[in-house]
Amino acid sequence: MAKTKPGKKDLDSYTIKGTNKVVKVGDCVLMRPSDSEKPPYVARVEKIEADHRNNVRVRVRWYYRPEESIGGRRQFHGAKELFLSDHYDVQSAHTIEGKCTVHSFKNYTKLENVGAEDYFCRFEYKAATGGFTPDRVAVYCKCEMPYNPDDLMVQCEGCKDCCRTGCLMSCFLDAQFMALLKRHLILSA
Repeated sequence: MAKTKPGKKDLDSYTIKGTNKVVKVGDCVLMRPSDSEKPPYVARVEKIEADHRNNVRVRVRWYYRPEESIGGRRQFHGAKELFLSDHYDVQSAHTIEGKCTVHSFKNYTKLENVGAEDYFCRFEYKAATGGFTPDRVAVYCKCEMPYNPDDLMVQCEGCKDCCRTGCLMSCFLDAQFMALLKRHLILSA
């Protein structure tokens, strides 16, 4: 952890103004945007410090929404998906509106109930270059898209692959066609 500058002191926590919610280093928070029409920004608190006047500031690491990244939102991005960026910033602690939880992709898919403050992250994002880590993820379904936890997926009885409901009919028709083709080849042999 970086040393605190003279006249500043590190704090263990900060209580969000007007609430009893306590923010600590490592917590994820919702931060008020300057444009009230936009959703709150999401960040992870890296450091909390106060100056000699007791003004509290937080060093944060920003999460980006897919539409804020180079390339934008894609079909496989979930509604609650975020990218952990390499973009750090210092903000007034007064801009913190609340706390949230950013789950790993695996843990998010296991949630029984997704709350308003639940998000997930499966990629790290380099803001300057638009690069992602990992740069590849497993693909599923006939459409060969990464898994979107907002889409219902079912196992096709014909091919035993998991398919999005929108692709299931295509999978079913392909299986029917293959069965007909097999039958035709057996009969003509």
